[in-house]
Amino acid sequence: MLRQEILESARGYVAQGGLFDDLSKLIARPSVSQSEGRPETLRAYLEDDIAPILNGIGFVCEIFENPLPQGAPILVARRIEDASHPTVLIYGHGDVCNGEAQRWREGLEPFKLASEGDRLYGRGTADNKIQHLINIKALEKIVQTRGHLGFNVKIVIEMGEETGSLGLREFFETNKALLSADVLIASDGPRLEARTPTMFMGSRGGLSFDLVVRLRDGDHHSGNFGGLLADPVIILSHAIAAIVDRRGSLLIPEWRPNSLTPDIQAALADLPERRHDRDWGEKDLTPSERVFGWNAMTVLAISAGNIAAPQNAISAEARATCQLRFVVGTDMDDILPSLRRHLDAAGFGMVDIRPSPTQAFPATRFSPDHPWVRFVQQSIVRSTGKQPHLLPNLAGSLPNDVFTDILGVPTIWIPHSHAECGQHGPNEHALLSIAEEGIRLMTALFLDIGEQGKSLLDR
Repeated sequence: MLRQEILESARGYVAQGGLFDDLSKLIARPSVSQSEGRPETLRAYLEDDIAPILNGIGFVCEIFENPLPQGAPILVARRIEDASHPTVLIYGHGDVCNGEAQRWREGLEPFKLASEGDRLYGRGTADNKIQHLINIKALEKIVQTRGHLGFNVKIVIEMGEETGSLGLREFFETNKALLSADVLIASDGPRLEARTPTMFMGSRGGLSFDLVVRLRDGDHHSGNFGGLLADPVIILSHAIAAIVDRRGSLLIPEWRPNSLTPDIQAALADLPERRHDRDWGEKDLTPSERVFGWNAMTVLAISAGNIAAPQNAISAEARATCQLRFVVGTDMDDILPSLRRHLDAAGFGMVDIRPSPTQAFPATRFSPDHPWVRFVQQSIVRSTGKQPHLLPNLAGSLPNDVFTDILGVPTIWIPHSHAECGQHGPNEHALLSIAEEGIRLMTALFLDIGEQGKSLLDR
């Protein structure tokens, strides 16, 4: 009866407007870590918005300066009930992408929460404020009702994920004892489909770089010099075409991973198809294999001249900002060197490769057969009546390596967003239906860990 009371309280928090009220305050904080942001808003999110919630349910909170000069602050909160109990580590990030208010549709603002039917609009609704708020509130409902969790919790909230989690790895290396745990259970990224819970145990890596062709100082008249001076835009276009073909398939051998093994193919075989273009991507792979088991290059932005007011001139320079999303089985340290070798061999020595200042995310995976993974999967089935989609890794990138490689813990991600949420773009939104199911399944999972988690310590 007490369990059902806690679960109903969690559901009511969403259904009766408590989530909207709390999320409104978080969204109103423009905690942008990219070019539009201000450092003081990043710290304020931790000090004024998150720490008071955690202090209210018995967490001891500390805010640490980032070990790197350009990094953002990091909050660590701890609630230790018994050293013999399992310790669950929870992660979230409170920073968001640029608001880009001018790109949102009429009636919506990035830093003012708006409700339309099942949708909650605002920057950070999907990525990642609603996700860590749901997990914190699930813990709160248990503590408020029965006074204890039955396990220990450590929570890390960083404020620089959208710029590559600068300094997070150094912070974890220095604070291994402070952050030690038995398992990471966290929420980020999207569900594979909105109606069904998703679990994933790793993420694709992400590495950005610029390709630059600069041939001379200043633009030159296209009539007087057309046919005489090389056009950097055309050269850059052909260089990109030497990296990927017209389907976007990778042409650099070192960028084609060796990890799409039969067991990974089997794990991806029964997943529902995501929205995709049928003539795009690796021809012989399924859509699920392309996004969860393979690498993909994207041109994020390209620049030459002034597209708003073109001049009759040959540009002096062309630049493209590109990104490779890559899976385990790709040598991250050889991504840019192999690109250099490939371009040189194709006759594009004039193309300069400039690494991005943002930190790269390594690729990670964790075994779906681990006892903690099976425990979480079974809990979700019991609480929702649904078999969750089980992914070897997220298609996007996360700092999952700090947990697997530095702390050595199993990592389980349970997203509370969906693939069409608009994250990183205009009109970002979350779904109340996912939030309601999400808080119920997380509350049930935390109750199960409190009741049965100690049995996993001996496995």
